[in-house]
Amino acid sequence: MWPDRHAKHLTLGRSRQQMLEFENVSKSFWTGTQRKVILDRVSFRVELGKSMGILAPNGTGKSTLINMMAGLEKPDEGVIRRGCNISFPLGFMGGVVGRLSAMENSRYIARLYGMDPDYIEAYCRWLCGLGEYFDQPLGTYSSGMRARFSFALMLALDFDMYLIDEGMPASTDVEFNKKAGAILEERLRTTTIVIVSHQPATLEQFARQAAVLMDGQLHVFDTLEEAKQLYDYQTQG
Repeated sequence: MWPDRHAKHLTLGRSRQQMLEFENVSKSFWTGTQRKVILDRVSFRVELGKSMGILAPNGTGKSTLINMMAGLEKPDEGVIRRGCNISFPLGFMGGVVGRLSAMENSRYIARLYGMDPDYIEAYCRWLCGLGEYFDQPLGTYSSGMRARFSFALMLALDFDMYLIDEGMPASTDVEFNKKAGAILEERLRTTTIVIVSHQPATLEQFARQAAVLMDGQLHVFDTLEEAKQLYDYQTQG
């Protein structure tokens, strides 16, 4: 097993309250014909050690919500507090440069987070299993290869809270899925996961606490089973 917990940045935010909090947050978009409301004065918190699954039908703003958690999108109103190190969403590739190789990108991202570039490069190279392609531009990668690099980079940075949009990366590489899945399972014991999906089954292995995003509101429940009851009622009714 690759040695874990090398992240020097984990001291960041330790003196603060360790949670992610939305307070009276609103977010909407103009579609050209009407205003689509994603959140309407929503308040909730995710504390470290209490992973949360969020059920949301397609088109309700799953990706927007998780991007707001990461700080990639700003609310129209309200306050979002981040008292811990929060990852970029799994699959998000906005921070990497297509003309650069995975090696160059991993070292660049490592410097942004104040980490050892040699360690981050070596970790990603080991986990990705891309061989000589690791030294080729990301722009030449297939979608599966890019997903493998994105997930490896997220695990290498070793955040307090991981944001996952619709589950594991779409990779057909059995060896990668096995290694990445084992690492993520181990991280679940010491970190917090926030996963958003339209499929209840996707949440089961990650979270016990759950919520339902619907009609601009986030309904939070103590258990996934309670959330599923509301979700099934709303989506099948």
